[in-house]
Amino acid sequence: MSDFSRPEGSPEPTPASARAKGAARFPGGPQADPAGSHFERRIRSFQPRRSRVTTGQGDALRRLWPKWGLDIDGRALHLGELFGNDLPVVLEIGFGMGEATARMAADDPGTNVLAVDVHTPGQGNLLNLADQQGLTNVRVANGDAIILLREMLTPGSLDGLRVYFPDPWPKKRHHKRRLIQAEFLDLVAGPLRPGGHVHCATDWEPYAEQMLDVLSAHPEFENTQQGGGYAPRPEFRPLTRFEGQGLAKGHVVNDLLFRRVQHK
Repeated sequence: MSDFSRPEGSPEPTPASARAKGAARFPGGPQADPAGSHFERRIRSFQPRRSRVTTGQGDALRRLWPKWGLDIDGRALHLGELFGNDLPVVLEIGFGMGEATARMAADDPGTNVLAVDVHTPGQGNLLNLADQQGLTNVRVANGDAIILLREMLTPGSLDGLRVYFPDPWPKKRHHKRRLIQAEFLDLVAGPLRPGGHVHCATDWEPYAEQMLDVLSAHPEFENTQQGGGYAPRPEFRPLTRFEGQGLAKGHVVNDLLFRRVQHK
């Protein structure tokens, strides 16, 4: 028995016991390992989560993935073709269930959002939200954002990067798994146009301090705050349910807003 109910008339999902290793859970939907063995293995900064896919999420994955979904497989990507227009594109890495992503996309229809995550229920939920709200400026990407940045995007093709509440990997031995590191910023500097923004937010103060140190030290980025330090939460970043829970526990949320240096 599958872990979600099948809507009447829709194709039946393949049971896990009958799927080949690495095969897609939803026919025509996101692949289990889109890049396969084509790229060297590395320490991953994310941990895939397994949780139940609801009826609506599963239906959205089957219906909308061929239209609005993208598997990160290492092949060159033309963002104008992906979105069907030449509007500026912001890359969001790690969008959870997608509520904040959908809200920002709705508030700014003149900006395209390429949202990357590996959480299948979240992918389905964001597709469902975009469909219900008539959002045509959202695309959902599945896989490793490092491969997307390193192999697939052309120089200067992004107008911004958002990384909100990434896994803090709090144990010291796991700090090497944190996403915001100098090597990651080296990759970001290629596809991010000069003047484009990097916006990070976290409720884990030691990670915020690391983000601030790494971004401040990188020669390709500069702090938008005079005198340095953290930025006030911009009005365009919604207060998420996750963030509200953290604030209720006494966590301090820090935003960092840097821009790509424009060399003279």
